[in-house]
Amino acid sequence: MRRRDFLKQTTFATGMFFVPQFLKAFENPTLNPFSNKKLVIIQLKGGNDGLNTIVPFRDDVYYQKRNNIALHSSDILKINVDLGFHKSLAPLQKLYDKGYLSIINSVGYPNPNLSHFRSTDIWQTASGSDQNWQNGWVGRFLDHTKSKPYNAIEVDDSLSLMLKGEYSSGLAITNPKSFYGSLREPFFSTIVDNTVYAHLNEHNLGYLYNTMIDAKSSAKYIFEKSKTKSSKGNYPKYGFGKQLKTISEFITSGLQTQVYYAGLNGFDTHANQPNTQAKLLKNYADCIEIFVKDLEQNNALDDVLILTFSEFGRRVKQNKSNGTDHGAANNVFVIGKHLKKQGLYNNLPNLSDLDKNGNIKYQVDFREIYATILEKWLQVDDAKILNKNFSKLLFI
Repeated sequence: MRRRDFLKQTTFATGMFFVPQFLKAFENPTLNPFSNKKLVIIQLKGGNDGLNTIVPFRDDVYYQKRNNIALHSSDILKINVDLGFHKSLAPLQKLYDKGYLSIINSVGYPNPNLSHFRSTDIWQTASGSDQNWQNGWVGRFLDHTKSKPYNAIEVDDSLSLMLKGEYSSGLAITNPKSFYGSLREPFFSTIVDNTVYAHLNEHNLGYLYNTMIDAKSSAKYIFEKSKTKSSKGNYPKYGFGKQLKTISEFITSGLQTQVYYAGLNGFDTHANQPNTQAKLLKNYADCIEIFVKDLEQNNALDDVLILTFSEFGRRVKQNKSNGTDHGAANNVFVIGKHLKKQGLYNNLPNLSDLDKNGNIKYQVDFREIYATILEKWLQVDDAKILNKNFSKLLFI
Protein backbone atom coordinates (compact mmCIF):
# COMPACT_ATOMS: atom_id res chain seq x y z
CA MET A 1 0.00 0.00 0.00
CA ARG A 2 1.25 3.44 -0.87
CA ARG A 3 1.79 5.93 1.94
CA ARG A 4 -0.59 8.47 0.40
CA ASP A 5 -3.46 5.98 0.06
CA PHE A 6 -2.93 4.72 3.58
CA LEU A 7 -3.22 8.18 5.07
CA LYS A 8 -6.31 9.11 3.08
CA GLN A 9 -8.43 6.57 4.91
CA THR A 10 -8.81 8.65 8.04
CA THR A 11 -7.89 12.02 9.42
CA PHE A 12 -7.28 10.37 12.77
CA ALA A 13 -4.38 8.43 11.30
CA THR A 14 -2.63 11.62 10.31
CA GLY A 15 -3.13 12.91 13.82
CA MET A 16 -1.37 9.86 15.17
CA PHE A 17 1.92 11.31 13.97
CA PHE A 18 1.55 14.07 16.52
CA VAL A 19 0.41 11.92 19.41
CA PRO A 20 1.72 8.38 19.56
CA GLN A 21 5.43 8.77 18.89
CA PHE A 22 5.58 8.50 22.64
CA LEU A 23 3.64 5.24 22.64
CA LYS A 24 6.63 3.29 21.32
CA ALA A 25 7.76 3.03 24.93
CA PHE A 26 5.08 0.37 25.32
CA GLU A 27 7.44 -2.08 23.61
CA ASN A 28 10.14 -1.67 26.24
CA PRO A 29 10.44 -3.49 29.57
CA THR A 30 10.34 -1.26 32.62
CA LEU A 31 13.78 -0.89 34.14
CA ASN A 32 12.46 0.73 37.30
CA PRO A 33 9.99 -1.60 39.07
CA PHE A 34 6.72 0.22 39.62
CA SER A 35 6.22 1.30 43.17
CA ASN A 36 2.90 2.40 44.55
CA LYS A 37 4.00 6.03 44.66
CA LYS A 38 1.86 8.46 42.67
CA LEU A 39 2.47 12.10 41.84
CA VAL A 40 -0.43 14.39 40.93
CA ILE A 41 0.72 17.68 39.38
CA ILE A 42 -1.71 20.61 39.22
CA GLN A 43 -1.02 23.86 37.41
CA LEU A 44 -2.91 27.04 38.29
CA LYS A 45 -2.73 28.38 34.76
CA GLY A 46 -2.28 32.07 34.08
CA GLY A 47 -0.06 33.02 37.00
CA ASN A 48 -1.84 32.91 40.34
CA ASP A 49 -1.28 35.86 42.68
CA GLY A 50 0.57 34.18 45.54
CA LEU A 51 0.52 37.25 47.78
CA ASN A 52 -3.27 37.21 47.88
CA THR A 53 -3.27 33.44 48.31
CA ILE A 54 -0.95 33.21 51.31
CA VAL A 55 -1.31 36.69 52.73
CA PRO A 56 1.39 38.57 54.73
CA PHE A 57 -1.25 40.63 56.53
CA ARG A 58 1.19 42.24 58.99
CA ASP A 59 3.53 43.54 56.31
CA ASP A 60 3.08 47.30 55.78
CA VAL A 61 4.63 47.12 52.31
CA TYR A 62 1.89 44.73 51.24
CA TYR A 63 -0.78 47.34 52.01
CA GLN A 64 1.23 50.24 50.60
CA LYS A 65 1.61 48.47 47.26
CA ARG A 66 -1.96 47.15 47.14
CA ASN A 67 -4.24 49.78 48.56
CA ASN A 68 -7.33 48.53 46.66
CA ILE A 69 -6.82 44.77 46.40
CA ALA A 70 -5.02 43.92 49.65
CA LEU A 71 -6.87 41.46 51.86
CA HIS A 72 -7.79 42.48 55.39
CA SER A 73 -8.65 40.52 58.51
CA SER A 74 -12.18 39.70 57.36
CA ASP A 75 -10.80 38.28 54.11
CA ILE A 76 -8.25 35.85 55.55
CA LEU A 77 -7.95 32.74 57.68
CA LYS A 78 -5.00 33.16 60.00
CA ILE A 79 -2.17 30.65 59.95
CA ASN A 80 -0.05 32.47 62.53
CA VAL A 81 0.53 36.04 63.73
CA ASP A 82 1.95 37.11 60.36
CA LEU A 83 0.28 35.03 57.69
CA GLY A 84 -3.13 33.88 56.55
CA PHE A 85 -4.94 31.96 53.83
CA HIS A 86 -7.27 33.70 51.42
CA LYS A 87 -10.71 33.01 52.90
CA SER A 88 -11.65 30.93 49.84
CA LEU A 89 -9.03 28.38 50.92
CA ALA A 90 -10.86 27.17 54.04
CA PRO A 91 -10.65 23.52 52.86
CA LEU A 92 -6.92 23.93 52.38
CA GLN A 93 -6.60 25.28 55.92
CA LYS A 94 -8.15 22.03 57.15
CA LEU A 95 -5.42 20.07 55.37
CA TYR A 96 -2.83 22.43 56.83
CA ASP A 97 -4.17 21.84 60.34
CA LYS A 98 -3.99 18.06 59.79
CA GLY A 99 -0.34 18.30 58.73
CA TYR A 100 -1.10 17.37 55.12
CA LEU A 101 0.19 20.60 53.55
CA SER A 102 3.61 22.14 53.07
CA ILE A 103 3.78 25.70 51.71
CA ILE A 104 7.05 26.52 49.94
CA ASN A 105 7.46 30.27 49.51
CA SER A 106 9.33 32.29 46.87
CA VAL A 107 9.75 29.49 44.34
CA GLY A 108 11.13 30.50 40.95
CA TYR A 109 14.30 30.41 38.86
CA PRO A 110 17.13 32.74 37.77
CA ASN A 111 16.35 35.42 35.17
CA PRO A 112 12.59 34.77 35.16
CA ASN A 113 10.60 35.05 31.97
CA LEU A 114 7.23 36.80 32.26
CA SER A 115 5.59 35.26 29.19
CA HIS A 116 2.90 32.70 30.00
CA PHE A 117 4.00 30.39 27.21
CA ARG A 118 7.72 30.64 27.78
CA SER A 119 7.57 30.39 31.56
CA THR A 120 5.20 27.42 31.31
CA ASP A 121 7.71 25.75 28.97
CA ILE A 122 10.48 26.38 31.49
CA TRP A 123 8.48 24.84 34.34
CA GLN A 124 7.37 21.93 32.16
CA THR A 125 10.82 21.11 30.78
CA ALA A 126 12.87 22.08 33.88
CA SER A 127 15.20 24.07 31.64
CA GLY A 128 17.02 27.26 32.43
CA SER A 129 15.49 30.51 31.17
CA ASP A 130 18.19 30.64 28.47
CA GLN A 131 17.52 27.10 27.23
CA ASN A 132 14.85 25.82 24.84
CA TRP A 133 14.28 22.12 25.44
CA GLN A 134 11.93 20.05 23.34
CA ASN A 135 11.00 17.47 25.96
CA GLY A 136 9.50 17.69 29.42
CA TRP A 137 10.85 16.50 32.74
CA VAL A 138 8.11 13.90 33.15
CA GLY A 139 8.72 12.75 29.57
CA ARG A 140 12.40 12.29 30.40
CA PHE A 141 11.34 10.34 33.50
CA LEU A 142 9.48 7.99 31.15
CA ASP A 143 12.52 7.77 28.87
CA HIS A 144 14.80 7.02 31.79
CA THR A 145 12.60 4.27 33.25
CA LYS A 146 11.58 2.89 29.84
CA SER A 147 8.01 3.14 31.03
CA LYS A 148 4.82 2.17 29.31
CA PRO A 149 2.82 5.05 27.84
CA TYR A 150 0.14 4.96 30.53
CA ASN A 151 2.72 5.58 33.26
CA ALA A 152 2.02 9.32 32.86
CA ILE A 153 -1.46 10.62 32.06
CA GLU A 154 -2.68 14.15 31.47
CA VAL A 155 -6.42 14.46 31.94
CA ASP A 156 -6.99 16.74 28.98
CA ASP A 157 -7.67 16.64 25.25
CA SER A 158 -4.06 17.28 24.26
CA LEU A 159 -0.67 16.40 25.68
CA SER A 160 1.47 19.12 27.26
CA LEU A 161 5.20 19.44 26.75
CA MET A 162 5.79 18.26 30.31
CA LEU A 163 4.83 14.67 29.43
CA LYS A 164 6.66 14.48 26.10
CA GLY A 165 10.00 12.69 26.12
CA GLU A 166 12.57 12.11 23.44
CA TYR A 167 11.63 8.44 23.03
CA SER A 168 8.56 8.02 25.25
CA SER A 169 5.69 10.21 26.31
CA GLY A 170 2.52 10.05 28.32
CA LEU A 171 -1.10 9.94 27.22
CA ALA A 172 -3.77 12.65 27.09
CA ILE A 173 -7.08 11.13 28.16
CA THR A 174 -10.32 12.70 29.37
CA ASN A 175 -12.52 9.62 29.09
CA PRO A 176 -11.01 6.11 29.05
CA LYS A 177 -14.11 4.61 27.43
CA SER A 178 -14.02 7.10 24.55
CA PHE A 179 -10.27 6.69 24.17
CA TYR A 180 -10.63 2.92 23.99
CA GLY A 181 -13.64 3.15 21.67
CA SER A 182 -11.83 5.43 19.21
CA LEU A 183 -9.17 2.77 18.73
CA ARG A 184 -11.75 0.02 18.16
CA GLU A 185 -13.15 1.65 15.03
CA PRO A 186 -13.18 -0.74 12.03
CA PHE A 187 -10.33 1.07 10.30
CA PHE A 188 -7.97 0.68 13.25
CA SER A 189 -9.01 -2.91 13.86
CA THR A 190 -8.17 -3.62 10.24
CA ILE A 191 -4.76 -2.04 10.58
CA VAL A 192 -3.89 -3.65 13.87
CA ASP A 193 -5.34 -7.09 13.18
CA ASN A 194 -4.66 -7.48 9.46
CA THR A 195 -1.15 -8.68 8.67
CA VAL A 196 -1.35 -7.07 5.23
CA TYR A 197 0.18 -4.00 6.87
CA ALA A 198 2.88 -5.87 8.73
CA HIS A 199 5.32 -5.63 5.82
CA LEU A 200 5.47 -1.84 6.13
CA ASN A 201 8.85 -0.58 7.21
CA GLU A 202 9.50 2.56 9.26
CA HIS A 203 9.97 4.58 6.09
CA ASN A 204 6.49 3.75 4.79
CA LEU A 205 4.52 3.68 8.01
CA GLY A 206 5.67 0.49 9.72
CA TYR A 207 6.32 2.74 12.69
CA LEU A 208 2.78 4.07 12.57
CA TYR A 209 1.49 0.50 12.43
CA ASN A 210 3.44 -0.43 15.58
CA THR A 211 2.31 2.76 17.25
CA MET A 212 -1.34 1.92 16.68
CA ILE A 213 -0.84 -1.49 18.23
CA ASP A 214 0.69 0.16 21.27
CA ALA A 215 -2.08 2.75 21.43
CA LYS A 216 -4.77 0.09 21.31
CA SER A 217 -3.03 -1.97 24.00
CA SER A 218 -2.70 1.06 26.27
CA ALA A 219 -6.31 2.09 25.72
CA LYS A 220 -7.57 -1.39 26.54
CA TYR A 221 -5.49 -1.60 29.71
CA ILE A 222 -6.68 1.79 30.98
CA PHE A 223 -10.31 1.12 30.12
CA GLU A 224 -10.44 -2.38 31.59
CA LYS A 225 -8.62 -1.36 34.76
CA SER A 226 -10.36 1.96 35.44
CA LYS A 227 -13.93 0.72 34.92
CA THR A 228 -13.59 -1.37 38.09
CA LYS A 229 -13.81 1.70 40.31
CA SER A 230 -16.26 4.57 40.30
CA SER A 231 -15.70 7.47 42.68
CA LYS A 232 -18.48 8.41 45.07
CA GLY A 233 -16.91 11.84 45.72
CA ASN A 234 -19.23 14.79 45.12
CA TYR A 235 -17.02 16.49 42.53
CA PRO A 236 -18.21 19.29 40.26
CA LYS A 237 -19.35 17.71 36.99
CA TYR A 238 -17.22 19.90 34.76
CA GLY A 239 -13.72 21.28 34.47
CA PHE A 240 -11.22 20.84 37.27
CA GLY A 241 -13.50 18.72 39.45
CA LYS A 242 -14.07 16.27 36.61
CA GLN A 243 -10.31 16.02 36.06
CA LEU A 244 -9.67 15.15 39.72
CA LYS A 245 -12.55 12.67 39.76
CA THR A 246 -10.99 10.86 36.77
CA ILE A 247 -7.57 10.83 38.44
CA SER A 248 -9.09 9.50 41.66
CA GLU A 249 -10.76 6.66 39.77
CA PHE A 250 -7.52 5.85 37.96
CA ILE A 251 -5.57 5.73 41.23
CA THR A 252 -8.09 3.75 43.24
CA SER A 253 -8.58 1.30 40.37
CA GLY A 254 -4.96 0.28 40.70
CA LEU A 255 -3.66 1.76 37.45
CA GLN A 256 0.15 1.55 37.36
CA THR A 257 0.33 5.20 36.33
CA GLN A 258 2.79 7.12 38.50
CA VAL A 259 2.32 10.70 37.26
CA TYR A 260 -0.92 12.57 36.60
CA TYR A 261 -1.26 16.13 35.33
CA ALA A 262 -4.26 18.46 35.49
CA GLY A 263 -4.86 22.20 35.38
CA LEU A 264 -7.20 24.99 36.39
CA ASN A 265 -7.43 27.98 34.02
CA GLY A 266 -8.19 31.66 34.57
CA PHE A 267 -5.51 33.07 36.89
CA ASP A 268 -4.28 35.84 34.57
CA THR A 269 -5.91 38.54 36.71
CA HIS A 270 -4.83 41.83 35.14
CA ALA A 271 -8.20 43.43 35.97
CA ASN A 272 -10.78 43.07 38.74
CA GLN A 273 -8.69 40.44 40.45
CA PRO A 274 -10.43 40.07 43.83
CA ASN A 275 -13.67 38.45 42.64
CA THR A 276 -12.05 36.33 39.95
CA GLN A 277 -9.33 34.96 42.16
CA ALA A 278 -11.73 34.29 45.03
CA LYS A 279 -13.90 32.08 42.78
CA LEU A 280 -10.92 30.25 41.31
CA LEU A 281 -9.29 29.57 44.67
CA LYS A 282 -12.60 28.30 46.05
CA ASN A 283 -12.93 25.93 43.09
CA TYR A 284 -9.38 24.69 43.61
CA ALA A 285 -9.70 24.23 47.38
CA ASP A 286 -13.15 22.61 47.27
CA CYS A 287 -12.04 20.10 44.63
CA ILE A 288 -8.78 19.32 46.43
CA GLU A 289 -10.67 18.63 49.66
CA ILE A 290 -12.98 16.16 47.89
CA PHE A 291 -10.02 14.56 46.11
CA VAL A 292 -7.97 14.07 49.27
CA LYS A 293 -10.98 12.72 51.17
CA ASP A 294 -11.78 10.40 48.28
CA LEU A 295 -8.24 8.99 48.24
CA GLU A 296 -8.17 8.65 52.01
CA GLN A 297 -11.45 6.75 52.11
CA ASN A 298 -10.03 4.36 49.53
CA ASN A 299 -6.79 3.87 51.50
CA ALA A 300 -4.79 5.46 48.67
CA LEU A 301 -3.60 8.76 50.12
CA ASP A 302 -0.49 7.30 51.78
CA ASP A 303 1.07 6.77 48.36
CA VAL A 304 -0.05 10.01 46.68
CA LEU A 305 1.81 13.33 46.60
CA ILE A 306 0.04 16.39 45.16
CA LEU A 307 2.11 19.27 43.77
CA THR A 308 0.44 22.58 42.87
CA PHE A 309 2.31 25.32 41.00
CA SER A 310 1.67 28.32 38.76
CA GLU A 311 4.01 29.39 35.96
CA PHE A 312 4.76 32.63 37.82
CA GLY A 313 3.35 34.90 40.49
CA ARG A 314 2.12 38.47 40.13
CA ARG A 315 3.82 41.82 40.62
CA VAL A 316 3.78 43.11 44.19
CA LYS A 317 2.30 46.46 43.22
CA GLN A 318 -1.27 46.44 41.95
CA ASN A 319 -2.06 48.01 38.58
CA LYS A 320 -4.67 50.66 37.73
CA SER A 321 -7.30 48.08 36.85
CA ASN A 322 -7.55 46.58 40.34
CA GLY A 323 -5.45 43.68 39.18
CA THR A 324 -1.84 42.60 39.08
CA ASP A 325 0.60 42.13 36.23
CA HIS A 326 2.98 39.24 35.57
CA GLY A 327 5.49 38.66 38.35
CA ALA A 328 8.14 36.11 39.23
CA ALA A 329 8.56 33.93 42.34
CA ASN A 330 5.49 32.36 43.88
CA ASN A 331 4.31 29.86 46.49
CA VAL A 332 4.03 26.14 45.76
CA PHE A 333 1.80 23.69 47.64
CA VAL A 334 2.78 20.11 48.41
CA ILE A 335 0.01 17.92 49.83
CA GLY A 336 0.54 14.47 51.29
CA LYS A 337 -0.23 12.39 54.34
CA HIS A 338 3.33 11.84 55.55
CA LEU A 339 5.22 15.08 54.94
CA LYS A 340 8.47 15.55 56.85
CA LYS A 341 8.16 19.33 56.80
CA GLN A 342 4.57 20.35 57.43
CA GLY A 343 3.15 23.86 57.36
CA LEU A 344 5.42 26.71 56.27
CA TYR A 345 8.54 25.28 54.68
CA ASN A 346 10.58 28.50 54.52
CA ASN A 347 10.51 32.23 55.25
CA LEU A 348 8.05 34.62 53.68
CA PRO A 349 9.19 36.76 50.76
CA ASN A 350 10.83 40.07 51.65
CA LEU A 351 8.61 42.72 50.09
CA SER A 352 11.20 45.41 50.81
CA ASP A 353 13.80 43.62 48.69
CA LEU A 354 12.37 43.16 45.21
CA ASP A 355 14.02 42.76 41.82
CA LYS A 356 14.37 45.67 39.39
CA ASN A 357 10.87 45.04 38.01
CA GLY A 358 9.22 45.09 41.42
CA ASN A 359 8.88 41.34 41.66
CA ILE A 360 9.56 38.88 44.46
CA LYS A 361 13.03 37.32 44.31
CA TYR A 362 13.20 33.58 44.30
CA GLN A 363 14.60 31.69 47.32
CA VAL A 364 13.94 28.17 46.05
CA ASP A 365 14.64 26.96 42.52
CA PHE A 366 11.60 24.99 41.32
CA ARG A 367 13.95 22.29 40.03
CA GLU A 368 14.98 21.60 43.63
CA ILE A 369 11.38 20.57 44.24
CA TYR A 370 11.42 18.33 41.16
CA ALA A 371 14.76 16.81 42.17
CA THR A 372 13.42 16.05 45.64
CA ILE A 373 10.30 14.35 44.27
CA LEU A 374 12.25 12.36 41.69
CA GLU A 375 14.81 11.07 44.17
CA LYS A 376 12.80 10.68 47.35
CA TRP A 377 9.33 9.89 46.03
CA LEU A 378 9.66 8.33 42.57
CA GLN A 379 13.07 6.87 43.51
CA VAL A 380 15.00 7.59 40.33
CA ASP A 381 18.25 9.39 39.51
CA ASP A 382 17.05 12.99 39.39
CA ALA A 383 20.27 14.35 37.86
CA LYS A 384 19.87 12.15 34.78
CA ILE A 385 16.35 13.47 34.26
CA LEU A 386 16.99 17.13 35.10
CA ASN A 387 20.40 17.12 33.38
CA LYS A 388 21.95 18.75 36.45
CA ASN A 389 22.37 18.19 40.17
CA PHE A 390 20.05 20.26 42.35
CA SER A 391 19.88 20.49 46.12
CA LYS A 392 17.22 18.35 47.77
CA LEU A 393 14.58 19.82 50.09
CA LEU A 394 13.16 18.29 53.24
CA PHE A 395 9.40 18.26 52.71
CA ILE A 396 9.44 14.49 52.08
